[in-house]
Amino acid sequence: MTVKEYAEDVGKTLEEILALCEKLSITVTGSEDILDDDSIIVLDHQIQDQEDDVTSDEETLAKIEMDEKAEAIADMMVQEEKNFVKARKKKQEKKEKLPSDFKEERKKLYKHREKLQSNQEELDDNIIIYKEGMTVKDVADALSIPASELIKKLMLLGVMATLNNPLSFENTELLVVDYDKTLKREETQDISNFENYEIHENEEDLIKRPPVVTIMGHVDHGKTTLLDYIRKSQVASGEAGGITQAIGAYQVNYQNELITFIDTPGHAAFTEMRARGASITDIVIIIVAADDGVMPQTKEAIDHAKAAKVPILVAINKIDKPDANIDKVMTGLVEAGLTPETWGGDILVSNISAATGEGVEALLDNILLVAEMEELKANPKRYATGAVIEAEMDKQVGSVVSILVQNGTLRLGDPIVVGTSYGKVRTMKNDRGEEITEALPSTPVEITGLSTLPAAGDKFMAFETEKQAKQIAEERALRARQQDTNRTGMTLEDLFGQIHEGLKEINVVLKTDVNGSLEAVRNSLEKIEVEGVRIHVIRGGVGAITESDVVLAQASNAIIIGFNVRGTAKVSEIAKEYGVEIRLYDIIYKVVEDMESAMKGMLDPEYEEKVIGTLEVRQLFKFSKVGMIAGCHVTSGTIKNNAKARVVRDGIVIYNGSIKTLQHEKDQVKEVKNNMDCGLTLTDFQDYHENDVIEVYELIEIKR
Repeated sequence: MTVKEYAEDVGKTLEEILALCEKLSITVTGSEDILDDDSIIVLDHQIQDQEDDVTSDEETLAKIEMDEKAEAIADMMVQEEKNFVKARKKKQEKKEKLPSDFKEERKKLYKHREKLQSNQEELDDNIIIYKEGMTVKDVADALSIPASELIKKLMLLGVMATLNNPLSFENTELLVVDYDKTLKREETQDISNFENYEIHENEEDLIKRPPVVTIMGHVDHGKTTLLDYIRKSQVASGEAGGITQAIGAYQVNYQNELITFIDTPGHAAFTEMRARGASITDIVIIIVAADDGVMPQTKEAIDHAKAAKVPILVAINKIDKPDANIDKVMTGLVEAGLTPETWGGDILVSNISAATGEGVEALLDNILLVAEMEELKANPKRYATGAVIEAEMDKQVGSVVSILVQNGTLRLGDPIVVGTSYGKVRTMKNDRGEEITEALPSTPVEITGLSTLPAAGDKFMAFETEKQAKQIAEERALRARQQDTNRTGMTLEDLFGQIHEGLKEINVVLKTDVNGSLEAVRNSLEKIEVEGVRIHVIRGGVGAITESDVVLAQASNAIIIGFNVRGTAKVSEIAKEYGVEIRLYDIIYKVVEDMESAMKGMLDPEYEEKVIGTLEVRQLFKFSKVGMIAGCHVTSGTIKNNAKARVVRDGIVIYNGSIKTLQHEKDQVKEVKNNMDCGLTLTDFQDYHENDVIEVYELIEIKR
């Protein structure tokens, strides 16, 4: 075949074949020259060898590439292993980063774990447990004496009783004293109900503890600035980088004395914690801005602090401001019921500037002075008790709980019960985020290890064994399921029974329409005295009943009395939820009459008020013969002619009477339904304003 035909046959170019012929000394000059069989065989072998070489080269390259990839993968795996080891080492370092001697402290704690005093005390034979409804026979059996002997003693006390008559705690106490016994209420001896459990301390075990302080006041009056200044300026020695406040509380060291500050969101949270039984504050500081004076929230904070019955200090802040008026603040304090020491009272007042630090040391001096007068003591030799400051759930470690140790010593590994939750203290950090092995009284700490998340204000107690902690948590959970956990305020119906059981003071939250009414009603209530029992107005204010009033009433076991004022529907719902009774009046003598009757157990039939409809005044019309007519829109319910009605303006009741005429378009009608417009007049009332709310109601007698 020709050179051209061969090139086409082997898939090469003419130039490539000519070059190959020249290389192999095959004599050809052009495309049409003929190749003999021997030349074709030589060319075939040469082309095959070339292809084999190319394949070999490609395989070599592929092998090299594969080796490189394998090496890269190997390097990557080695690096990952290094990273893993590094991360594990870092985690271990982080875990053991705490004080250099922390590991030794922990080993020492577990190796030489001392047994603390148990919170559960053994009852001796001289203690008699009083159970509610205990009869003469029950008491005689507990004393191991004949019941007839007790009946004779009761007759000498002027009490006529038979075997099955129930005895009051006071009368039972008088009886058991004659037999050298001590009477204790059942709830104070049930350790599973540790909020009410009585712990008796030996005087020699008690030591001085740091005071626990809460700062409250009106918004923007400088609470946060003051807390920040104290935290930064009074950092305990040796704390590098200042304090990282992560647990809602912290300790400062001032003049070699520790002071614990609790950073609560405000007086409502303070009182809610108190309502749950957590009276964690020893001293309250009321902060007032010198350029603003005593504001409504300041007065509320004062009332809440007074109700808690703790010492109150006042810090007049922003004295560096050009418009500061200290005398105005002092006058406001007196009006709010706090008389400064310099004005003849007993309230210590410090003039400060939280921004510059002026006067802050004097305030801290006052805290230490009051703490010394209060003689705050605790027993570090027993298992810890205290309260929850705040709690949150962490995805990594579970429940993280900030607590305040109030008595005893809390240690790593101690079994603990909080609310209905229990567990062992797995980790414990102080307010600077450092791991510690134990916490003494008045120390705020953050712990992990609880089975569930408790609520702020829940009390806690540490125990000797995990079995005991679990059993008590289960008992508390069962009790919580069986009864409503909300503490309820008192009702008028309860008064007589509670007075009979020894109640000596009735708490009242009083809200009125004007200052004149407030003083008149307050004076009338505080003059009432029945069998040595008096009424104490823990908060008196002008304006509508608020959620804050309900929270305070719940915490203080109080009744709310509204005189010519109302609360919103939301406030009524919250009051019902908390079990707080709100009584509304418009005649002073009726308030006094009801309170006296309740205290004597002789309440008249009660009428429940049912609101059947509300209207909003949209437009006013004046007619010469009729006078003012209110053009209204029915916002809820049904409005009936001649029904009882009241006019509410900005939460204040300005009229209480009845509907005189009711008109729809041009017709006189008997009733108007929801979303309809109407015109109405009220009996002996003409002072309508646009946006007034008119409540239409009826009274339904409630059987007692």
